[in-house]
Amino acid sequence: MRRSEAEGICPRVISIERDRSAEMIAFERVVAAVEDLIPRVEVVEPGLIFVPVAGAVAYYGGERSLVERVVKEIDRVAGDGFRVGLADGPFAAKHAAEAASGVPPVYVVEDNAAFLASLDISAVGREELVATFRWLGISTLGELAGLPGSAVTSRFGPAGADAHRLASGRDREPNPRELPADPTVVERFSPPLEDLDQAAFVARSMAGRLISTLASVGAAPFRIVVEAEAADGTVRSRTWRSADPLDDRAIADRVRWQLRAWVDGVGAGIRGGLVALRIEPADLSGTGRQLALGEDSHAAAETHRALTEAQAIVGADGFLQAHPQGGREPGEQVAWHRWGEDPVVRRDPEAPWPGRIPGPSPALVPPDRRPLHVEWDGGMPVRVRLGTRWVEVRSWAGPWRRVGRWWRGEDPRDQYQIVTSAGAFLCEVDDDGTWLAGIYD
Repeated sequence: MRRSEAEGICPRVISIERDRSAEMIAFERVVAAVEDLIPRVEVVEPGLIFVPVAGAVAYYGGERSLVERVVKEIDRVAGDGFRVGLADGPFAAKHAAEAASGVPPVYVVEDNAAFLASLDISAVGREELVATFRWLGISTLGELAGLPGSAVTSRFGPAGADAHRLASGRDREPNPRELPADPTVVERFSPPLEDLDQAAFVARSMAGRLISTLASVGAAPFRIVVEAEAADGTVRSRTWRSADPLDDRAIADRVRWQLRAWVDGVGAGIRGGLVALRIEPADLSGTGRQLALGEDSHAAAETHRALTEAQAIVGADGFLQAHPQGGREPGEQVAWHRWGEDPVVRRDPEAPWPGRIPGPSPALVPPDRRPLHVEWDGGMPVRVRLGTRWVEVRSWAGPWRRVGRWWRGEDPRDQYQIVTSAGAFLCEVDDDGTWLAGIYD
């Protein structure tokens, strides 16, 4: 559940910020245990790893034997609370793990095509696209895979092409292209770094250089290899994978999580400090968002960083973003949510909303009603007092009758739109007087 939605249901709920570094420290034991059996472990996020097992199946004498060994190792270091899925490709394997049950919770897919065909269309993970598919009568991945790929791509664009590819059992493939000789970034430290914050700062700079190099040829990594060399000569390496192309911020976060897991977790750690840090991009592809003509991606990234810093200073609740929603009153037609979170729109803005005040909407709506001094003549507004002077009313519209929500103690009132030489206003009139409800731009 989204944080804003939870707080709307229970205002006194206590929210605890997620600490992915701490999660990675706990998860590192699982990653290391699996890596002892199968060297090529790809970490997607704390709690989820992908392991290519083609060579390991032959080495351990079959799929069942390999799965038993993996389950035994995970159970040894983590106990209950894990699931294992084995299938052709990361997408199918992830959903096989989600469907795993029993003791131990393992799901080995025998027929990859049939398994994917049975999955609900929501498995593609894009809410708007899923809703459109359902409206068209497509409820499973099998029904989607049965459609011509060219038709799906033509109708839904890259998102539809990705969904059709996954439904057809074809996981993402790298898109080879001419790249710089070696895009890997390396930093060496003398004396060795022992402060994790300093290492994280260096990682941000390295991630920025890496993305800048790859952006010059239109590529982005879906996978990175993080390698750290300790002062005692120990070299530790970990592979991180993402379903979406990684940007500099995402790479820096993953390097920081991994370094903290190595430093604070169980095992050898980084003894004597960090003497070298290496980030190697892998699985490069040009798949991603097409920039608009004249769009400055660097400026957009800097803007995002500035907004993130501002949010960190004023707090999550002090940095809000507006999103339109449905409603009859101007103040009800805007939903506020924390910047960076998905908006929760509870009322459809496209619904008819009978009784709504005609447009345009006021540019400014006071949070609380404020008195507005209006002179009336025979039920018509004549003059409005603004500060110490009176201004003539040039035109007006209304009234629009509001019965009020009597169950909340609201009294009936009338609403008027008033235009003067000094501006236009939306006002409400009730038994207690005239009140300012909005100011038009």
